[in-house]
Amino acid sequence: MHRRSLPFLLTLCLFSAISARAFAGPPFLTDDPAPVEYGHYEFYAFSTIDRARDGTTLQAPAFEFNAGVAPDTQFHAVIPLTLSLPRDGPSAYGPGDIEAGVKYRFIRETANSPQVGIFPMIELPSGSESRGLGNGRAMEKIPIWLQKSFGPWTTYGGMGFTINHAPDGRNYLFGGWMAQRELGRRLTLGGEVFALGATTKDGRGTGILNFGGYYNFTEGMSLLFSAGHSILGERHLVGYLGLYWTAPFRAEVKSPG
Repeated sequence: MHRRSLPFLLTLCLFSAISARAFAGPPFLTDDPAPVEYGHYEFYAFSTIDRARDGTTLQAPAFEFNAGVAPDTQFHAVIPLTLSLPRDGPSAYGPGDIEAGVKYRFIRETANSPQVGIFPMIELPSGSESRGLGNGRAMEKIPIWLQKSFGPWTTYGGMGFTINHAPDGRNYLFGGWMAQRELGRRLTLGGEVFALGATTKDGRGTGILNFGGYYNFTEGMSLLFSAGHSILGERHLVGYLGLYWTAPFRAEVKSPG
């Protein structure tokens, strides 16, 4: 990846996100246990960048949809378009691997204890492996997350396990922890440490330090952003930029009971 190409890639990320919050999870790599409120939905139009020694991968654009389908239960889906720019070999652009999952919070937060939830997901091999747009085989992720708030501060994190069915893939652990602070009604900033094991047989694990936040334009629309770099293992430069919307499916939804 040549240095002179980086400004173009960052500009592409910005254009993809705008042409088209998250108060936990995106724009960070670490996720949280809080599902979308029952009867509401979230929609993201975003782009990501991952620059490594062997090339650069972008999701440009990608779309995420979350829906509160039951109390403490969220349906989740991500549909990306992927741009692969290997250091050696031809570039490619097309559909990437689709992600789907269900988040379930089984412990709600109290004054003295955190909220806890699980978020099993599957990545479907919808992207072309031969063109560098996908894993080639399905991957299942089984994480557990917990979160606690203290006034303007929120902290969350956890860990999980990925089952990678690709022939040259490896099963691996992943996890992270982050803290963020509200700086008034519109701006929230935070930072995280995230790590994962080697994803391929000849690869290495990596640890990433990442900073970002979100700016609320209105109660239901926000700009999300983050950028980070590896501090251990394989070298990665990562970034996220996107827009977020949320609204109820209908004017009023009452939880059962």
